[in-house]
Amino acid sequence: MTPDEKLAAIRSAVQIDPGTRGLARLFESYPDDFANACRSLAETRHAACRIRTGFYIPSAEPPAFETDGPLGAAFLVRAFATLGIGSMLLAEEPVLRAIGLDATASFEAMTHDLAIERAGPAADGNHYTMRGRDLTPFLDVQPPFEGPVTIGIGDGGNEVGMGKLPHEFVAGDIPNGDRIHCRVPADHLLVVGVSNWGAYALAAGLFVLRGVEPPAGLFDPDRERATLEAMVRAGPLVDGVTGRPTATVDGLTWDEYAAPLVRIAAILEAS
Repeated sequence: MTPDEKLAAIRSAVQIDPGTRGLARLFESYPDDFANACRSLAETRHAACRIRTGFYIPSAEPPAFETDGPLGAAFLVRAFATLGIGSMLLAEEPVLRAIGLDATASFEAMTHDLAIERAGPAADGNHYTMRGRDLTPFLDVQPPFEGPVTIGIGDGGNEVGMGKLPHEFVAGDIPNGDRIHCRVPADHLLVVGVSNWGAYALAAGLFVLRGVEPPAGLFDPDRERATLEAMVRAGPLVDGVTGRPTATVDGLTWDEYAAPLVRIAAILEAS
């Protein structure tokens, strides 16, 4: 497979709609953004990326940030370190505690601002869950999404970066879309079935473009499951669909969740 073929296959692996949220048209809105995001990071000298994440679930038991987002952010930190890309996390304290890293790293110059499953403001300035519940009071880390290059990863229309999508798409295809649509755009937008999958895809694309093999075990589902279990305990974090503190993401079984990760690993190994 050529690098372009691998990038296309990776993108296809994560643009699956397991929750039947009405994402099909959103997947196809900016088909080149994934490859462009990968190239922007891969080709930037001394790349340094701020990674923001954290989506609060006020109806959970207990109320907490969800597992989708922090797991992907932690994966990107590990992958970026292997690739020589600087990273700094931006999230509320429970998310940082779950990931086991802090936000103290600093850059001489930030080159990329990346949001993964981070609630963003709708037209009225409030941040909403998929059910339309206002969660603005629970978010206290909200610096501008400013780049120089911005990358958004999300799966519902209410996350930072989704402002790039036409409002009529989100309003017409996503339940409560007219109210919850985040109006903050990204230069490069990756709409995926589960936001963590976007992190796996972005990292894989960088390895493809850099022409290097990922370290052994990076794309290992068993390692990801163990990492998630530890994060749920440390946060705590909750499944965003069930609202329970379990080592699951968006209500999926582990095999359902891990399937794109397994597919990506196979694509990376293909000749």
